[in-house]
Amino acid sequence: MKKSRRGSTTLMVICLAIIALLSLAYVNRDKSSSGTSITAVGSTALQPLVEAAGEEYAKANPGIFVNVQGGGTGTGLSQVAQGAVNLGNSDMFAEEKKGINSKDLVDHQVAVVGITPIINPQVGVKDLTLTQLSDIFTGKIKNWREVGGPDQEIVVINRASGSGTRAAFEKWAMDGKQSVEAQEQDSSGMVRSIVSTTPGAISYVAFAYQDKTVSTPKIDGVTPNDENVKNGKYKIWSYEHIYTLGKPQADVQKFLDYLNSKHIQGTLVKKLGYIPINDMQIKRSLSGKISAN
Repeated sequence: MKKSRRGSTTLMVICLAIIALLSLAYVNRDKSSSGTSITAVGSTALQPLVEAAGEEYAKANPGIFVNVQGGGTGTGLSQVAQGAVNLGNSDMFAEEKKGINSKDLVDHQVAVVGITPIINPQVGVKDLTLTQLSDIFTGKIKNWREVGGPDQEIVVINRASGSGTRAAFEKWAMDGKQSVEAQEQDSSGMVRSIVSTTPGAISYVAFAYQDKTVSTPKIDGVTPNDENVKNGKYKIWSYEHIYTLGKPQADVQKFLDYLNSKHIQGTLVKKLGYIPINDMQIKRSLSGKISAN
C-alpha cells in the first residue's frame, strides 16, 4: 500500500517540530546552567579544604564544577602563571618560588596552616629544640640517641623539592637551610604513611595530616597546635594562598568569596585542621616581619 503524499508531508512536519522543540529545550538547559568548570592545582596541604569547599559549592550551584588536583605548590604556581588553570594553590608567597613570574599573579589568602614534625611512634622522642630539628634535617644529627632517644639511625623523609610545605619548613624550622638528600614524596598523606611504618623515620606535615599513627613532638617545649600558631608561640606555619592570573573572572571570584565566607571559615576550615585567617592574633610579611593582626 502506498502512503499518500499528504501523509508523508504531515509526518515530516511533525518530526521537524519535535526536533525544533528538543533543540529549544537543549538551548534553554544550557542557558539555565552555566556549565562552568573551575580547576585548582597545587599544594596538597591545601587540597583537602579546596576539595571539600568545592563539593559544597557545586551542590549549591548546579552547573558549576570544581576540579581540584594536587602536585605541589611549584606545580600550582607554574600552571596558574601559564594560564593553564584557574587557581594555583600554594603554601608560600609566589615571590618566594624561583622561576615563577609573580608580577601578574593575585594572592587570595584563605587560611593558615601549621606544620609539625612527625616521628615514627616507636622512637619515643617527645621534645626537640628548633636547633636539634634543623640539625636532624641537615644531616648533622644522624642517630636518635643524640637527642635522648634510642640507639637508632634517623631516617629522614622529605617532601619533594617543589613542595610549598617543604619550603615553609626549611624557612621557619631550619632558618633557610636546605634539607639533607633523602627520600622525597609528593603527597603529605604518603609521607605520613611512610613515617608511621618506617622505624626511626621523621618528616613533617600540615596539622591537618597528623593522626595517631605518628608521634608529634613539642618544639622548644611548645606544642604544635592552632592556639600556639595564632598567638605566635609556635613558629612553623604558613599562609595558604590561592593565586589567580590577574583579576579572576566572575565565576571564579564567587568561589573565592565562598572560601572566605563565614560558613566555610567558621566550620569547614576548622574541621579540616586549618586556622581561619581572622583568628590570627599576629600577621607575618613576606620578609618574616611579625606584627599584631
